[in-house]
Amino acid sequence: MKIQQLSNHKIGLCVSGGLDSRTVAMRLLEEGLDVHCFTADLAQPDEDNIENVAAKMATVGAKTTLVDLKNEMAEACFTVLKSLASYDGGYWNTTGIARAVTVKGLLKEMQKVGCTVLSHGATGRGNDQVRFERYTNVLAPKMGVYAPWRDPELLKQFAGRKEMVAYLRAKGVDADTGPKKHYSTDANLAGLSHEAEDLESLETSCEIVDPIMGVWPQDAPDAIEEVTLRIHAGRCVAINGVEGTPLEIMQKANEIGGRNGIWMRNALENRIIGTKSRGVYEAPGMELISFALRAVYQATMGRRSTKLFAYLSRLVADQVYDGRLYEPAGQAALAGIDKLTEFAHGTVKIGLYKGNMYFRALTDCPHSLYSPADASMEASDGLNPVSSQGFVEVAAVEAKIMAISGQVKLND
Repeated sequence: MKIQQLSNHKIGLCVSGGLDSRTVAMRLLEEGLDVHCFTADLAQPDEDNIENVAAKMATVGAKTTLVDLKNEMAEACFTVLKSLASYDGGYWNTTGIARAVTVKGLLKEMQKVGCTVLSHGATGRGNDQVRFERYTNVLAPKMGVYAPWRDPELLKQFAGRKEMVAYLRAKGVDADTGPKKHYSTDANLAGLSHEAEDLESLETSCEIVDPIMGVWPQDAPDAIEEVTLRIHAGRCVAINGVEGTPLEIMQKANEIGGRNGIWMRNALENRIIGTKSRGVYEAPGMELISFALRAVYQATMGRRSTKLFAYLSRLVADQVYDGRLYEPAGQAALAGIDKLTEFAHGTVKIGLYKGNMYFRALTDCPHSLYSPADASMEASDGLNPVSSQGFVEVAAVEAKIMAISGQVKLND
């Protein structure tokens, strides 16, 4: 849609309170359009007070509804964690999962007040435009979508931040953006993604990022901190013996992992639209909990279950990244993961030290497939080594016929 097509619609504008949001909101209001702004509370660690978003938007005359999605965001974190669904290069796609939560949550509120168009502030060069619009299309197919930063008229009027600042100031709005930033940040409960500006150069060290959720490893304490996580059916239900809701567990894991310098990750990822993007990511709680999950999964999943889980995990990661989480393939994969992890119970003790995590113990794991007696190199009552003779002889038949047939040669 273009701005000229919005006159008979009520527009639900997704906002963050930043320069872009205020510029678009004022421009639409100036056009005489019916605009209602929405923002999601995702427990963003970079926001001292999420209600400040509404205050910022009020400076351009826009009404903003704050939608509390903290619990939904925490549940989404647990979904990704249970699946161990890290993306390209092994990083936690914190922004991707947040878009699934945001669009679904805001659409419900927009529909309550009669909005017929969702407008988002994603650019025409990144992933978020695809996520916002695909989730809108699949969850509310009758809802229109307006992307101002793909509208030629707005792109011509606002070529950059300088033009946006000048526009707002001409309207009597304080548009002080402070000192120039070296990168941009997107934040939520799962973690933070830092990108753009100076980080677009691969010659720029990731260490220019000032961590928000924790510290760089060199600034972490000089002593190992021990932490115990209780896992039940692929979900973390307690930390250091204290049970909590998913939101409470995530907040505690972020706190513990963050102060120990856990998980600052640089990634050069493959975007949905075919380009590559460089980002630096923080997700201390996700990494801490996933470490415990992997320990329990290794004990409770057999060889074939592990292979199937790995495939489903990659599928979920792609569904999250591509903005397709709610579609049948993603939901079927999650159902399969629920089955594979139903016996994943255990208590994992971990040592944390300057960005590193060390396995210390796995206990209370009733469905463990690990038998020390069967695996032992010493004499035991477990597997009789002599029994393996028949297995090896059977395997030899196939190996020898490959050689006899000429399919495998020593000098190849």
